[in-house]
Amino acid sequence: MSENPIERAAAATPQPIARNVRGLSDRALAWWFVGPTIALLLAINIFPLIWTINLSFTNFKANRPNREIKYIGLRNYERILNDADIWLNMQATAHFLIWTIVLQVLIGFALAWLINRNFRGSSFWTTVIVLPMMLSPAVVGNFWTFLYQPQIGLFNYIVSFFTGVDPSSFEMLGSVDLAPWSIIIVDTWMWTPFVMLICLAGLRSIPDYIYEAAEIDRASRWRQFWTITLPMVLPFLMLAVLFRGIENFKMFDLVVQLTGGGPGSITELASINLKREAFEKWRTGYSSAFAIILFVTVFGLASIYVKALNKVKER
Repeated sequence: MSENPIERAAAATPQPIARNVRGLSDRALAWWFVGPTIALLLAINIFPLIWTINLSFTNFKANRPNREIKYIGLRNYERILNDADIWLNMQATAHFLIWTIVLQVLIGFALAWLINRNFRGSSFWTTVIVLPMMLSPAVVGNFWTFLYQPQIGLFNYIVSFFTGVDPSSFEMLGSVDLAPWSIIIVDTWMWTPFVMLICLAGLRSIPDYIYEAAEIDRASRWRQFWTITLPMVLPFLMLAVLFRGIENFKMFDLVVQLTGGGPGSITELASINLKREAFEKWRTGYSSAFAIILFVTVFGLASIYVKALNKVKER
């Protein structure tokens, strides 16, 4: 007579261990399983955060480890908050953040609405649309750097075809006015499929009988969209905004590949400035304080946003 896998595992367990396990409560067993994960999270996340907070109150420089470390209180925070260049970096970050989220939500929701109609070949086009988000940011950055070349790049010729301007008369990456938009275009191209997938999940979660009841009541398509589709997809849209907002606030690799923060410092986001302070100027204490300010900013805004999201879900 065959035994199931659980019975075989129990029979193979040594008697001393089996007696100890049988003597444990459910709470103790749960801690045995969860404990290693908690310890790992503490070692990877919590300890570096505490160490960074400690360094933010010092004048420590990583390229001079033998130098005497002095605690200087809130001086690093005062310097950051009174630095005009830092506020310009935050302004550039906000410009990038707002426009990428607006474009990705609008285009992503429109694509999700079209794909949800289940037309012929919708599965194929869904796969094609999702391809950009599968690529590495380094690959995307190099690819679009080539497309943006004013002499041989395809982007300038496409703009010329629709507007009639000379393809070599403007340079996306070298222009102070166009460089921020060049990054916004690339990030929108790469991550709009992510928003589309979340919106598509929201659209397909709406029961068909709700639309059937609306049609019985002779509600127009426009009325159905505003009273059924949009309210029920809104939590998914807000979730997509949360994910993309957090990621774009930390944007680094794509901008470095495309502009490196230039021309000048027009596309120098907060994350790029943080990297330069930490690993080029070696102002470790100063950069630690800057990192804490960014962390508190993201955490605070995300907490407020999550509360708003929960209220929308409760409606």
